[in-house]
Amino acid sequence: MKLNWLLLFIPVGIGLAWYEVNPIVVFLTSALAIIPLAGLMGDATEALAKFLGPTLGGLLNATLGNAPEIIIGLFALKQGLVEMVKASITGAIVGNLLFGLGLSVFVGGLKFPKLTYDIQTARVNGQLLMLATFGLIVPAVFNFSTASEREISLEISIALFLIYLASIVYTLFSGKPTPGEDAAKPVSPPMERPTETSETQSETEATGWSRNKALGILAAVTVALAVMSEILTDAVDPAAKNLGLTPLFAGVFLLALVGNTADLINSVRFARQNQLNISIGITVGSSTQMALLVAPILVFFGFVFGRDMNLLFSPFELVAIIMPVVVFQTNANIGTAVWLGGLMLITIYFMLGFGFYYAPATAGG
Repeated sequence: MKLNWLLLFIPVGIGLAWYEVNPIVVFLTSALAIIPLAGLMGDATEALAKFLGPTLGGLLNATLGNAPEIIIGLFALKQGLVEMVKASITGAIVGNLLFGLGLSVFVGGLKFPKLTYDIQTARVNGQLLMLATFGLIVPAVFNFSTASEREISLEISIALFLIYLASIVYTLFSGKPTPGEDAAKPVSPPMERPTETSETQSETEATGWSRNKALGILAAVTVALAVMSEILTDAVDPAAKNLGLTPLFAGVFLLALVGNTADLINSVRFARQNQLNISIGITVGSSTQMALLVAPILVFFGFVFGRDMNLLFSPFELVAIIMPVVVFQTNANIGTAVWLGGLMLITIYFMLGFGFYYAPATAGG
C-alpha cells in the first residue's frame, strides 16, 4: 500500500506551523507527513542494502530501522518532554505487540482460516524481548535517589545497547536465511528487520533505484523527517492540553503511533499474504529494538541535552509493558493463529487505552 500522496502534508504542515494555527491541526498534518517519510526511509535503506551485500546491508537495515522513532524522540527531548518520550517507548512496545500484531492476525485471519508461524523463531524473539523488558523494569523496582536513577539508567542503557550489538553480530554472521531467500524457512533471526519477499522485491527493483538515488532519497528523507519531527513535537504538548489529554496518554497513544505506522502497514500487508512469520518479525522485532536500541540512545542523548531522561517508568507503564510480553510468550508455542486471537489482542490494547485515558496526570513518572 503506497501512501506517498501523504507527502503533500509536508508543505501543508510547514505552512500551518509558520502561521501558528491550532496545534491540533499542526500535529495531525505533521503526523500524516511523517508516515510516508518513514516508509520511504525504509525503502531507501532496502534499496541501498542491495548494493552493500548481506552483511553491511543487514547492518544498515538494523541500524536505520528505528530511525523515525529516534528522530522524533530526540526532538521531543529537546522540547523537554521527558515523560512523554518515556511514554512513547511504552506505547511503541504496547502498540506493536497488541495493536500491530493483533490487527495483522485479525486481517490475515479473515482471509485465511488458519495462519501459521515458526515456533522456534517465535520463542527466540520472545526470549530477547523478555530480556529487553527486564532492562526497563529494573530501575522501577528499587527505590533510588534522583542521582542513582540517572546513574543506573545509564548503566542499564549501556548493557541493553551491548546486547543489541551482540544480537546484530549473531544476525549478520549466523548464516541464517532471510525471508526473501526461502519463504518456507523461518523468518530471519531476532533483531534483523525482515526484508521484502520476492514479490515485493520485484516491485522495489522495478523502481530502478540506483545506489546514488537511494543515497539521495535517504538523505532528503532524513532532513524532511527532522523538520517534520520538530514541528510535530512543538505541537504535541499544546495539542494534548487542548484535547484534555495527559502527557502519559499522549505519549503512549499519539506520539508512539506516528513512528510505528509504517511498520503497522507492512505487518498487515504480510499477514494478508499468509506470511505471519514476517509480521511477527516486524512487530516483535520493532518492540525489542525500542527497548534495546531506542531507549538507550534516548538516555544517552538525554545526558547530552541536559534532560533528566531515565528508565524509571511508572507502575501504569510497567504493567502495560509486561502484559503484552507475557501474552506473546504464552502464545509463542502454539504455532497457529486465527482472527479471533487477533481481535483479542486489539481488545486488550483498547482496554489499556481506557486505563491510560483515566490515569491521573501525575502517573507518568
